Amino acid sequence: MSRLSVRKTYKLYIGGAFPRSESGRSYPVTSPKGEFLANASRASRKDARDAVVAARKAFAGWSGATAYNRGQILYRVAEMLEGRRAQFAEELGGGKKAALEAVDAAVDRLVWYAGWSDKIASVHGAANPVAGPYFNLSSPEPTGVVAIVAPADPLLGLVSVVAPVIVTGNTCVVVASEPSPLASITLAEVLATSDLPGGVVNVLTGRQAELAPWLAAHMDVNGIDLTGVTDADLALRCEQEAAENLKRVLRPVQEDWAADPRIGRMTRFLETKTVWHPVGI
Repeated sequence: MSRLSVRKTYKLYIGGAFPRSESGRSYPVTSPKGEFLANASRASRKDARDAVVAARKAFAGWSGATAYNRGQILYRVAEMLEGRRAQFAEELGGGKKAALEAVDAAVDRLVWYAGWSDKIASVHGAANPVAGPYFNLSSPEPTGVVAIVAPADPLLGLVSVVAPVIVTGNTCVVVASEPSPLASITLAEVLATSDLPGGVVNVLTGRQAELAPWLAAHMDVNGIDLTGVTDADLALRCEQEAAENLKRVLRPVQEDWAADPRIGRMTRFLETKTVWHPVGI
């Protein structure tokens, strides 16, 4: 007698847990050839609010951790992602060689950002020359809770927008790629079983048009990355909503995710704090 395989259930990832959408909704995910793959949870605005609450709760502990510790945790995520290399390659689909290369590139991207964790402050900070008996030091600090609309690239693109946000001490709420959300939830499983505290990364699957403007308007979201927004009208609406409380906004741009990364994505969601201190005291 043959047995039935256990089909994977794809849920949201909020506060370190995997809840279903409070709305009970889901939507079908298909392959590029139109074949049915799975049903993904369709997050609601209530789910988005819960994710922001979780991200805010995690912010104090994560931003207060040492930069070296954050780098260690990202490196651990890279280790665990590489350990599930075959699983991710199968889930990405397409040619096996290309899928394995995409997973390897995502691992390398995590390691690259992990290495920058305790160096970005030296590069982006400064000891400023002033006319007077003072030390004048500028140092970067995380912005806070960042909403991210992930690009269509389901793994390398996702890692490339999430890693620079969290390695600098921010927490985030991610709206996964709408047509290809499955790798996002599998990556969330990696995050949940690594040393990353719950709430640092929260993953929502569903409709961009429903979730992105709501996150842009949320008064407890400090910045929004619109990289994955491909509709110009939706991007404009998100920018207008974000203007209500002067969020930092990263506008959507076309990027080659296979290209070498740059530090600009880390500095985009950093604030600069300048401290004056009298000399000799």
